[in-house]
Amino acid sequence: MTDAPRPSTRIDSIADEWVDTLAELSPTAATYIGRFEYNDRFGDYSPAGQARYIAAVEATAAELTAATPVDAIDAVTKEDLLRELTLDRELNDAQWYLRDLNVIASPAQDIRAVFDLMPTETVEDWSVISRRLKAVPGALDGYIATLREGIARGVVPARRQVREVIKQIERYTADTGFFAEFAANASPATGSLPASLARELADNANLARLAYDGLGSFLSTELVPAAGETDAVGREVYELHSRRFLGATVDLDETYEWGVQELARMVAEQEAIANEILPGATVEEAVAFLESDPARKLHGTEELRRWMQETSDRAVVELGATHFDIPEPIRQLECLIAPTQEGGIYYTGPTDDFSRPGRMWWSVPEGVTEFDTWRELTTVYHEGVPGHHLQIAQAVYNRAQLNSWRRLLAGTSGHAEGWALYAERLMEQLGFLDDPADRLGMLDGQRMRAARVVLDIGVHLQKPRLDGTGVWDHDYALEFMLRNVNMSEEFVRFEVNRYLGWPGQAPSYKVGQRIWEQARDEEQARLGADFDIKDFHKRALDIGGVGLDTLRSALNNG
Repeated sequence: MTDAPRPSTRIDSIADEWVDTLAELSPTAATYIGRFEYNDRFGDYSPAGQARYIAAVEATAAELTAATPVDAIDAVTKEDLLRELTLDRELNDAQWYLRDLNVIASPAQDIRAVFDLMPTETVEDWSVISRRLKAVPGALDGYIATLREGIARGVVPARRQVREVIKQIERYTADTGFFAEFAANASPATGSLPASLARELADNANLARLAYDGLGSFLSTELVPAAGETDAVGREVYELHSRRFLGATVDLDETYEWGVQELARMVAEQEAIANEILPGATVEEAVAFLESDPARKLHGTEELRRWMQETSDRAVVELGATHFDIPEPIRQLECLIAPTQEGGIYYTGPTDDFSRPGRMWWSVPEGVTEFDTWRELTTVYHEGVPGHHLQIAQAVYNRAQLNSWRRLLAGTSGHAEGWALYAERLMEQLGFLDDPADRLGMLDGQRMRAARVVLDIGVHLQKPRLDGTGVWDHDYALEFMLRNVNMSEEFVRFEVNRYLGWPGQAPSYKVGQRIWEQARDEEQARLGADFDIKDFHKRALDIGGVGLDTLRSALNNG
């Protein structure tokens, strides 16, 4: 990054205008990037809303196609934004929006989850929250209209996803669920909540709760009977989602075979380290040995949160002094326990002005009270520094060079998650995982990600099972994952349902790591003795989030 601002170009203006358009059409996306002018509303989730979105996509794509890049930054913006807009049109043509319901990343979750990111410091903040709660019924009505249109056209999600979302909604709307507790616990940091606002907040939270009950009723009575029996989406649709999550086109059959080989390699590494931990032990025996060690246990979510924060802060200080240039605004990373109990650990980026810092969230499943530090150390590096936080916050910080779309919205799961897995291996190479137990924990995650490549492609393309007994399906996928991860069956069941409902996302981690490593190796081969790994990382991260095909071309042209 340089301090001198780069003059804005026509392509920058188009990209910035696209961010403005997205913020207006999708206020939840605006909240995510820290634009709060639409925080009291939702977008239109109806078929008419989708039509308006696609019309905006086409208009922006036409403007961008006609624009001429003036420099390398422009060339990257044009290539990557056109890639994304083109894919939006292709997914629309495939009518994916009509069946957009799954257990982790669909409007069913997004409409609720946006409240996690809204400011809560002032009385006015809670007034805005109250107005958005009041808007939940309208948003869900539009979503139901879209799903109902899908039923009419025979374009529906898998029945398994529908049933699992019904269970999620029951948790949202329980007497101790999100909406009841969110309103009851409202407490601004400045001033006190007026009685009138407290009543309004409770009333509007109840409206939102009832609206979600209505969605659950629709899913139970209309969508479950019409939903598909098969979990697989098929090759044609899967190829679109693979490109969506990677920002790259890969040979799915070759990638599946590579995944099988990579999984075998992870297993061999784990077996060697298990022998280091406990001579002669299997991986399962080494894991049992570590799980019985009280020195490696955390008890309760508050102890987990403190450990996450302390580990993250230490990594920022040590890496910032030796291996990375970490600007001051990026040095703040908040580690939080999520207000939900869905499972999963995730990162949300800072706002454009860093008034809301980057945050690492842990959604702890109900009943889980103990955590193993050896298993989770690598997760903190994955989500924090040098993983997601360094990568995403660096792009936000690079405002002198990058337009708002490049800083705040560009990028793919393959770029972000691939970098985070790459970062895990980097921490091993830098000596932060010298304890064999911590390396076993890292490999446990890497093995899971390799297994997901095989499972995801296997199920959705209905490939032959590895044991030759038929084709991949849910039951075989669950059995396969239980063999390849050291996690509770409850967690594994959620994970498998996530993969089945979110095609192409799970493999993007390990495949993204593969492409990052290939890009580094290609750069090293090209530069020879002039190659410097620290310089490579800086150049790559300064590009910001992009599709992985764009990343490679940008590095090659740089």
